[in-house]
Amino acid sequence: MSDDKHDYAHDLARLQLALVNTQIATAKSGERTVILFEGRDGAGKDGSIKRITEHLSNRATRVVALPKPSDRDRTSWYFQRYVAHLPAAGEMVIFNRSWYNRAGVERVMGFSTPAEQEEFLRDAPNFERMLVESGIKLIKLWLDISKKEQKERLDARRKDQLKALKVSDLDAVAQKKWNDYSNARDEMLLQTSSPIAPWICVRANHKKPARLAIIAHILHRIAPPEIAAKIAAPEPERLFPFDREAISDGRLYR
Repeated sequence: MSDDKHDYAHDLARLQLALVNTQIATAKSGERTVILFEGRDGAGKDGSIKRITEHLSNRATRVVALPKPSDRDRTSWYFQRYVAHLPAAGEMVIFNRSWYNRAGVERVMGFSTPAEQEEFLRDAPNFERMLVESGIKLIKLWLDISKKEQKERLDARRKDQLKALKVSDLDAVAQKKWNDYSNARDEMLLQTSSPIAPWICVRANHKKPARLAIIAHILHRIAPPEIAAKIAAPEPERLFPFDREAISDGRLYR
């Protein structure tokens, strides 16, 4: 898929139409879908989600971006507030950051204890197995960008008044704690990618090709065969299932 402006618009429209037709089909079949978007700050999660949901039904599509836990949340089972947002028949739920906050920002910033983080890494695969075995189609996406690209995006975000609501206090430490976030990412992927709920990694330095690859992957996972067959598989250099070698062979940015 080309990054040329005209080709991108054409490819995006074709994929979005396939998403619409897929949602029509899932409304009839009652299938349930959960998509997790995780990744570096500035990796393009918001933009990708916007292109996925742009033409879908608001009633059957929900984007969940939870605020920091309340005092009550902190005394509840960790996964409890996420369970409340799981889909019913025919629905798609997209988590813009998810329960994996505990393995990322909470670990790096010290918002949870080492014991809580260890417990999470042990429990997450079991929780996800229950979701999948209940019939939910679970897609876990990790969007990865280089340190240089992150700096450029965060700098541009701070200078753009229209993006003022996207600026976070955590942006200021994303670069300073780059290595800490890398280590947290590596441990998270190693311990929570499983055959039943694998992590899919996206090299997202180039936003437009990354968006197309993400949508194509989603369609291959949830679309009826007659729709998926018409969609080219994403290039493996752009999107790939996580494996241990990705940490050291350059596919994940250091």
